[in-house]
Amino acid sequence: MKESNLKYSCLIAVLYFGMNVNAQTAKKDTTAKEQKIEEVVLIGYGAQKKENVTGSIGMVSAKDLADKPNANPVSSIQGKLAGVNITNTGTPGGSPRVDIRGVGSLTGKTVFIVDGMITDDISFLNPQDIESMSVLKDPSSLAIFGAQAANGAVIIKTKTGKGKPVFNVNSYLGFKKVTNIPKMVNSDQYIELYNEKIKNDVLNPKPSDFISRSNYPADTNWYNEIFRTSIINSNDFSATGSIGKLNYYGSVGYLQDEGNLAAGQGINSGSGFNRFNTKLNLSYKITDNITIGDNFSFSKMRTDVAQNPLLDAYNAPPIFSVMNPATGDYQFFNGYSIPNPRAKLDLYRSQLRQERLLNNIWGELKFLKDFTFRISYSSDNYSPSQYEYTPTLNYVPVSSQVASSLVTRNFRNRNYVWDNTINWKKNFGNHHFDVLAGFSRTRTSLSQDYWSAKNVNYDGTNGSLNIANGTDLLHVTGVDRVDLTVDQDQQRIESFFGRINYDYKGKYLVNASIRRDASSQINVDRARVFPAVSAGWVVSKEDFMSNQNVFNLLKLRASYGELGNPNVGRGYTANTSIIEGGVYYGDTGYPAQTVDKFIDPNIGWETTTGKDVGLEMALFNNKLKIDAAYYDKDSKNVVYGINQGTVSGASNWNNFVTNAYSFNNKGFEVSVNYNTKLSEHVTFGIYGNFTSLKNEITSVYGGSYLETGASLFGNSIVRLQSGQPVGSYYGYQVAGVFQTDAEAAASGQPGAKAGWFKFADQDGNGTIDSRDKTFLGSPIPKGTYGFGVNFNVYDFDIAVDFQGVFGNKIYNYNREQRFGNETWDLDMYNNRWHGAGTSNTNAMITSNQSIIVPSSFYVEDGSYFRIRNIQVGYNLPKSLAKSLSLTKLRLYVSAQNPWTSFKYHGFSPEITNTDRVQMGIDNNIYPISAIYTFGMNLTF
Repeated sequence: MKESNLKYSCLIAVLYFGMNVNAQTAKKDTTAKEQKIEEVVLIGYGAQKKENVTGSIGMVSAKDLADKPNANPVSSIQGKLAGVNITNTGTPGGSPRVDIRGVGSLTGKTVFIVDGMITDDISFLNPQDIESMSVLKDPSSLAIFGAQAANGAVIIKTKTGKGKPVFNVNSYLGFKKVTNIPKMVNSDQYIELYNEKIKNDVLNPKPSDFISRSNYPADTNWYNEIFRTSIINSNDFSATGSIGKLNYYGSVGYLQDEGNLAAGQGINSGSGFNRFNTKLNLSYKITDNITIGDNFSFSKMRTDVAQNPLLDAYNAPPIFSVMNPATGDYQFFNGYSIPNPRAKLDLYRSQLRQERLLNNIWGELKFLKDFTFRISYSSDNYSPSQYEYTPTLNYVPVSSQVASSLVTRNFRNRNYVWDNTINWKKNFGNHHFDVLAGFSRTRTSLSQDYWSAKNVNYDGTNGSLNIANGTDLLHVTGVDRVDLTVDQDQQRIESFFGRINYDYKGKYLVNASIRRDASSQINVDRARVFPAVSAGWVVSKEDFMSNQNVFNLLKLRASYGELGNPNVGRGYTANTSIIEGGVYYGDTGYPAQTVDKFIDPNIGWETTTGKDVGLEMALFNNKLKIDAAYYDKDSKNVVYGINQGTVSGASNWNNFVTNAYSFNNKGFEVSVNYNTKLSEHVTFGIYGNFTSLKNEITSVYGGSYLETGASLFGNSIVRLQSGQPVGSYYGYQVAGVFQTDAEAAASGQPGAKAGWFKFADQDGNGTIDSRDKTFLGSPIPKGTYGFGVNFNVYDFDIAVDFQGVFGNKIYNYNREQRFGNETWDLDMYNNRWHGAGTSNTNAMITSNQSIIVPSSFYVEDGSYFRIRNIQVGYNLPKSLAKSLSLTKLRLYVSAQNPWTSFKYHGFSPEITNTDRVQMGIDNNIYPISAIYTFGMNLTF
């Protein structure tokens, strides 16, 4: 990326509208004091004036990332960009899921290009180090990255330095609190429901089958036992400037997030996260034509991985105490297959430590006046290590006690990207050419050492968790072991690419690119070519628009592009199973290995083609800006499993993996931004964006389908089938509740009685069976939106952001997965059927498997509306700051996620399963927290 272009990128937010991440700093002529600034947008392997961009690119400035209490920078832009759906995770240090214009693949992720390095995880990156982001949304913008960008790409440029030394200190301190905690029954209500269940399920119950309050005096709120209000704190220092021909930016930062799981009562360390990071960006101008540079970052992270007790707290009956008053040890739930949530949180210990070093060395040579050659080598050395320790649980019966176990995993990720580009820029009168040609090579390498041992004694220090201190040692390295989730892999991609940007008088714009990728991951048709073309017409520069004073910019654009995804599982070694006693020597049987799966050795590229038509407008002296687009994207040959029910003898008859699926994403998106100056000391800004999305599986290999995802009693929740959205739920449609036994007997529903769900007879044959299952809803939102306002009044600033989704469904798997005596939520108590006429929505209290099957009862509305951020700041007057030898001092208070409106019976409708197929299933999800902070920005 040329330094001459990039030096303007720091001006991206100069004409920032409200909290608008799409604002354009176009030319303004309202006063003689205002500069004429042309906004520069980051594109693949370069930069371009925003006015000349013909693709669809969302822009994020440093201002949108600053002062937000999020470890991951992407979390801060939720609701800020049309076409970009970000689903945050409540887990400290966790990475959000990013879907750009729908689901592009079932296995891939959006990639981030950080100073030339390609990665799918930026949890290591300090938001304060980012200068700008460009979110590439349409295939014509993404095509220059080819195989790397099939699921979308975000280009991130970190800060650089120039000029006199400037120092910045940013710090905030806050607290996190879990909100919207589900209301569960108390002990009296639980006992009432338990005894009611016995009457419903047991034909002739005995008095001893029932329970009473006298035998269970406890009344425990298990959520109160595992949650706490926690502290979050961040401190960053940076320095930027020049020393002669050397430009520099350096920073150091530390973030600590204690997490909301209440740790410290046992050997567990909770769910805390901390990160130390340092950044150093250097560029040195050797001559007028030669510049070299280095972008270096190092991070060290620690995550305490509690064995998430949330589902256990949801299921645990309130009639049990945390501690057994007789023994002083943890209470064992005798007769219940539910662990003590507090014991599980305290006694299990796991910790993930990560060190990551990214380094980008680059050089740039200008020659023959119009040519620039750039070479860039980026390395990513990532070395996580994790241990998982489970002690002997002495409070359970001796017959159930097992030896303590320790598992350690040491990962080694060694990745590099080597880019070489030649850029030619030339003007011939009104004809402007920008031509790029390049070669790129990437390699990702993963290896893992796995160790396990039993009978390891923990004395309170990490040093005691040593594999060598245990027995029954097992060591695995250098091979894949699916049963132990041990992976070894290496992937390589080699690419040639080119691009032409042409414009005539800045009015007629054309962008064309082509890329040839060859991937080691593909066995056949290893190399593929991916073209793209886009065009634009800046109508506002036409002569017939010269006398109007409404439009500062009016541009039409259209694009088409193709992409490919080679990052698909091949499974060459995963087609065997171990048979105990499979081979005999004499009378003794020994384990043997046999082929038991069908494997497709010729899995090929997933491909994506997309079309985009857009309109950009800036009106009324750039006060109002509108960007609207229609997109249509097809993913083909998507790799995932299908049902091969006609095949016998194969263990994967119901999950044969191949290039099986095609699906389509289409919709509209619009961003509107308005900014005005109400007086000399008062400004006002407002922004809004909206995206619609329709997702549909358009074809499945062989006309087949796949039933997958979470399941209970052999009934899967998700079905992938042509004509339905990805991740659609599949089960029985509840048509009410039987009020009498006579009504149930006449229904054709086997075994039904009063109080059971009444399932709809979909095929009309008078009998309820699996043929009456139907699709119950989709986890994919039909629409997402965000809007916000801000005021600047003298030295005070106020900003409020709102965000929401609608049209999606959540499968409340927490409610469904009952095996016996789990507890109930308060809604179930209040709305259950317990006699004719008492309810037509909730069934009676039962553990009967004929009722607890996938059905519409567990499918709930996932729509929500949220106040995403409120922030109030105060800037020290410039005169006072100057007297203190300061350039700027700003103090602020903020609230993130302080209020959310939704109907879902759970913590939050924001479900963060990274698996796209199960993206809407709530199965022990870590909740989103409200975060309240006080912070400071200091510049001197």
